[in-house]
Amino acid sequence: GVYTCLLLFVQMNVVRSVVWKLFLMYLQEFEARVGKAGPGGTSAGTSPTQPQQGRRKNLEFEPLSTTALILEDRPANLPAKSVEEAQRHRQEYDEMVAEAKKRELKEAQRKRKEMKERFKQEESIANAMVVWNNDILPNWENTRNTRRVRELWWQGLPPNVRGKVWSLAIGNELNITPELYEIFLSRAKERWRSFSETGSETEADDGASLADRESSLDLIKLDISRTFPPLFIFQKGGPYHDLLHSVLGAYTCYRPDVGYVQGMSFIAAVLILNLEEADAFIAFANLLNKPCQLAFFRVDHDLMLKYFAAFEVFFEENLPRLFNHFQSSNLTPDLYLIDWIFTLYSKSLPLDVACRVWDVFCRDGEEFLFRTGLGILRLYEDVLLQLDFIRSAQFLTRLPEDIGSDRLFACIAAAPMLNGNRKWSQVSSSKQKKT
Repeated sequence: GVYTCLLLFVQMNVVRSVVWKLFLMYLQEFEARVGKAGPGGTSAGTSPTQPQQGRRKNLEFEPLSTTALILEDRPANLPAKSVEEAQRHRQEYDEMVAEAKKRELKEAQRKRKEMKERFKQEESIANAMVVWNNDILPNWENTRNTRRVRELWWQGLPPNVRGKVWSLAIGNELNITPELYEIFLSRAKERWRSFSETGSETEADDGASLADRESSLDLIKLDISRTFPPLFIFQKGGPYHDLLHSVLGAYTCYRPDVGYVQGMSFIAAVLILNLEEADAFIAFANLLNKPCQLAFFRVDHDLMLKYFAAFEVFFEENLPRLFNHFQSSNLTPDLYLIDWIFTLYSKSLPLDVACRVWDVFCRDGEEFLFRTGLGILRLYEDVLLQLDFIRSAQFLTRLPEDIGSDRLFACIAAAPMLNGNRKWSQVSSSKQKKT
């Protein structure tokens, strides 16, 4: 009991050390004021801040934390430590110092291991970068679907080739040119000026009402401020604020039938971080023109439900226990998949993990978005099985921040998109044919 109490005492924070020293000073001052002068104490004429004789006689240093207080002599008005007690305290202190050194050694080993892994990862990225730049990109059409390239792709693209590979993989079926982007950007800027000067805008024959356009402009401003806030680069005054605003504004002019939908800012932001402005717009417009993205951003409820139904087929195939748990809790895919699909996981996952998801999404298409969802569910299956409806929904809409790409991709790899002999494309197509 005494040893436990002592351990609790010595592990207190540095504040306790300060309090203890202040107490000693106060005690000395009190003794000086009342004229007491016990053995080793101070007389009435002695300065209260003068060190007591005999204090810290067994120390050659000033204690820097509460750990060393165990070696202090007691105040002069208390009985002195016995030789046995002093020896025991010295032994306990030595044990605590040894334990602290052991912890420091363990921490140093952990840091060395992390550093070694980081160097290994950087070397791997550098080697992959050479392969992509020298072997793959110059022969893109001939190499993109080879087994070697697909395996490299799965491991994650080197950051300096990521934007180029994304652009090539997404393609440009819409045949948008940088000049066309400038035209729609000019229209967007003219619209912004009109709104800022008059608060209204002349009607245009672009298929969108004045209210819809005004709503899009307001929503863009609001959404930009909420895009990757920890980075502080897209918010007003940040280096990418105007760029993001331009890409989103130009898109609302290019596709007034779609307009701006909440979540688009995250997709555009990820592209801007990896591509030049015009290239980011071209990739953005083509990406949002893919069937799955168009269904979600146009809020085509019937088609979205068919995507969810296809997802549930593979959910039940891969994770039957969790599937049944969600069924009994009435937790439907729309409650978590909508946010994941709308932002292509860029809001739900750490940015570096999301970019790796984008890498393979650009390779495999919409199938990988739903496979990533299965990977997340597999990763946290044990946790989710213990949660009720509300807590499960909360957990899936705010995933842990420490999720690592290697762990996630191991779970994704363990979730093949096969239902019997049917692949995702076959299941999805059959669901969409049903009325």
